[in-house]
Amino acid sequence: MVVVESKEMVFKVSKVSTTPIDGQKPGTSGLRKKVKVFIQPHYLQNFVQSTFNALTPEKVRGATLVVSGDGRYFSKDAIQIIIKMSAANGVRRVWVGQNGLLSTPAVSAVIRERVGVDGSKATGAFILTASHNPGGPHEDFGIKYNMENGGPAPEAITDKIFENTKTITEYLIAEDLPNIDISTIGVANFSGPEGQFDVEVFDSASDYVKLMKSIFDFELIRKLLSSSKFTFCYDALHGVAGAYAHRIFVEELGAQESSLLNCVPKEDFGGGHPDPNLTYAKELVARMGLGKSDSAVDPPEFGAAADGDADRNMILGKRSMPTSAAIDVVAKNLNLKFFEVPTGWKFFGNLMDAGLCSICGEESFGTGSDHIREKDGIWAVLAWLSILAFKNKENLNGDKLVTVEDIVRQHWAIYGRHYYTRYDYENVDAGAAKDLMAYLVKLQSSLDEINSSVKGARSDVSNVINADEFEYKDPVDGSVSKHQGIRFLFEDGSRLVFRLSGTGSEGATIRLYIEQYEKDSSKTGRDSQEALAPLVEVALKLSKMLEFTGRSAPTVIT
Repeated sequence: MVVVESKEMVFKVSKVSTTPIDGQKPGTSGLRKKVKVFIQPHYLQNFVQSTFNALTPEKVRGATLVVSGDGRYFSKDAIQIIIKMSAANGVRRVWVGQNGLLSTPAVSAVIRERVGVDGSKATGAFILTASHNPGGPHEDFGIKYNMENGGPAPEAITDKIFENTKTITEYLIAEDLPNIDISTIGVANFSGPEGQFDVEVFDSASDYVKLMKSIFDFELIRKLLSSSKFTFCYDALHGVAGAYAHRIFVEELGAQESSLLNCVPKEDFGGGHPDPNLTYAKELVARMGLGKSDSAVDPPEFGAAADGDADRNMILGKRSMPTSAAIDVVAKNLNLKFFEVPTGWKFFGNLMDAGLCSICGEESFGTGSDHIREKDGIWAVLAWLSILAFKNKENLNGDKLVTVEDIVRQHWAIYGRHYYTRYDYENVDAGAAKDLMAYLVKLQSSLDEINSSVKGARSDVSNVINADEFEYKDPVDGSVSKHQGIRFLFEDGSRLVFRLSGTGSEGATIRLYIEQYEKDSSKTGRDSQEALAPLVEVALKLSKMLEFTGRSAPTVIT
């Protein structure tokens, strides 16, 4: 460990007068806005101070905090600001991933697992990310706070943060503290009015890799990746996953360097959209032979991609399978307890902390386990590789390996298939989006009217037997989360769900989830879009999507 000489510099704390700025309400994924909003005078500072003020004193004074993110544009400036504000607010030390890079799951792992040389443990973190949204001077930035369990701040804290932003009059900052060289591993020591303050820059990958090696059988996976019959491709979409991909897949597991795509983290994600789906992960989709044009070479057996902060994943084989309600059927068959929760990983965190849940997933390409309190894209890839490695451990020298498609088809044979698609309408006028949702809520008061609309659109679609607005009561703390999605449940097990997403930085995103269950094994091999076409037609006519939004097609189809 390198100790950066500070000559016992004593910094001063300044109180800077400010006024509240509108629109600083953190959503389920923190505060996300365009960069031009965050670089306004006092904007970031107001939010950071409001967060400090929302925490109990012992979580700030004398505490250890993590500050890092996915490396998007404005991150480096934001890290320096947060370091100076941490010093002024009495924080004892700040840990920063080298070059300011830490994936969201790695931040959670660092909070839960890392122990400093002096025995210190982190009590929270500022994570700088806008997740799967684009980066760059004219794109998105975001910030969220994670608690001592490694998970996102609960609503009780985010509500306090928001209330504080509406009344803030000043913030504390050590303006004379020099900027920290976050490109070099080491420790910088300073002195302030409340004593010593340290900033430690540490290797971004070591703690996370150590945790993954404690969970998975790396030697078994290495044997699979070294087989000439197994080909592999991983696309980081120029997000922070690139900081881990080479270390894990090449150095630890022996994959070929050529199996990595776009694994150099960039502030603007290479000009791309770091959302791991069939629309934006174009290069991976093409390499996997799933694009519109035929590939000139045989596609890899297994492909995967990550989003900007590496908590989401997309797994591709000859077939892929979303989470959806498929997990319900498996859990019931195995007599396992399962929970349906609102969007937001913090709801899983409560269940995990109470020992009620060990594996979890959400529809937006997020999967994880109780090893941390965030979804984890690389964990999901390693989990799939572990399944494939186990299925093929006696077959590496055989004629044909067991593939992702084989496993998915075996699942369908046992449990049936959940045909699933998601339509995203991005940057919709916020007022129009709210009007559409209000119309659907009002429509739910009459099943007769709903079914009249359904049959008017498609006579071959079954009746709706229940329509509601999803509401969740947390079995751990009793808190109630309302307005979590408008649901239409059909007699044959199909369902439609409409939800406003809070993950964008401007406008509104309407997400439409369409799902149909098919138990008949002779009908489980159909193309998803073909099988779901009748339900799609019903959903668009039932919601009057075109009338309310002016959109004749979604921005993204998953």
